[in-house]
Amino acid sequence: MLVRSPLLLGVLIAYPLLVAGLVGLVAGYGSSKPRVALVDEDHLPQAVSVGGHRFRIQDAIDEVGKNVHLVRMDPVEARHALATGRVVATLTVPPGFLADLKSGLHSPSLVYQVTRGGISSRVIQQVQALVYGLNRQLQTAYVQTDLKYVQLIVTGGRAEFGGRTYDVLGLARMQKLLQQLPPGPQRDRIAEFARIAGVALAQTGSLLGATANPIGLERAHEDSRSSLLSAQVQSYALALTITFLALLLAAGAIASERDENAIGRLRRGLISMGELVSAKVALAAVVALALGLAIALVFGVIVEAGGVAGGEPWQRLPLLAAGLLVAGAALGALGTLLGALARETRTASLVAVLVVMPIVFLGLVPREVVPVAGWLSDGLPFAHAVRYFSASLYDASPWGTVARELVWLVGLGLVFGALARLATRRLLA
Repeated sequence: MLVRSPLLLGVLIAYPLLVAGLVGLVAGYGSSKPRVALVDEDHLPQAVSVGGHRFRIQDAIDEVGKNVHLVRMDPVEARHALATGRVVATLTVPPGFLADLKSGLHSPSLVYQVTRGGISSRVIQQVQALVYGLNRQLQTAYVQTDLKYVQLIVTGGRAEFGGRTYDVLGLARMQKLLQQLPPGPQRDRIAEFARIAGVALAQTGSLLGATANPIGLERAHEDSRSSLLSAQVQSYALALTITFLALLLAAGAIASERDENAIGRLRRGLISMGELVSAKVALAAVVALALGLAIALVFGVIVEAGGVAGGEPWQRLPLLAAGLLVAGAALGALGTLLGALARETRTASLVAVLVVMPIVFLGLVPREVVPVAGWLSDGLPFAHAVRYFSASLYDASPWGTVARELVWLVGLGLVFGALARLATRRLLA
């Protein structure tokens, strides 16, 4: 049938790839910028002077806008927007924030509220990143201010603090005054203390810098694959494609035996129902093997052309081929069961298409998010195929995962195959 209808063959190959693209778009939308309401009750200026240093606090707040979409609102509007779901969080700058920031005597706080579940954890991370960015800028200003006070203690001079002016003697001036006093043990002890204190305070700059930033983070440049070539994307692409093709081909093939009035003649001695089911399962397995290897080879060529080390499937192709055959057979058994229950080719094709989407999306839902979805996906071949492909291609030690998922696929294939053999009796009616 596929040889006689090249258009049908093209649709069968292109459709799952289109679905994979749509799934990617949905995933991309899920990672898009969430809306966060910004409530500025302190009326922050564009620039702030802290510790004698001027920096733009508004730029630091807008920095979080790279990952979330900040929308300025008044308090009433922000509460209503959060309650109705128009925003996923509110970030409030309370009154007195700037005054506490300038004084350096109290730590001001930003107040945030988030919705439950969903992407709230990601929004919290972005708010924490905002506070981290503000603290980094303030640390620089505060450290430099503290160093001025330390330098004042060493050299002496006039200083302003709390709105008052002070004349600080300083260790250097103190040593000069000590030289004018009569010699003696007490003067020598004070002079020695002044000398040691001066040496110690000279290292204060390095100590304060290390205290403010005890651990640094540097990014090393290295070649790596893009997210479109990641192991997860490749595994899902393989599993989605063979799931669609195996279900549709097996369901249509078993139902077509009845439409073409061949099932009765076959049943009269040419072939048993078990052999008929096995033939359709073998068809799905062979198609899954051929197309799956072609997709793996395409990914490997793209990785090679990109000059990226890692991700080449060449040494793992035999292990992948075994998984493609077993997964294709399990999916073919499920497709044969659906075709036998549907009886007619058109109905079987429609049922297979309708069943593919729930199977795929159940496998996409993380078990940690919806445990029930994880349990249901364990009863279907798609999720096990994804885990097998990912382990066989990219895990450093894949054997445990491969063996476990292989057992699952074989078991599911036997169960669906047995049910399909029983259901083929409907084709004789």
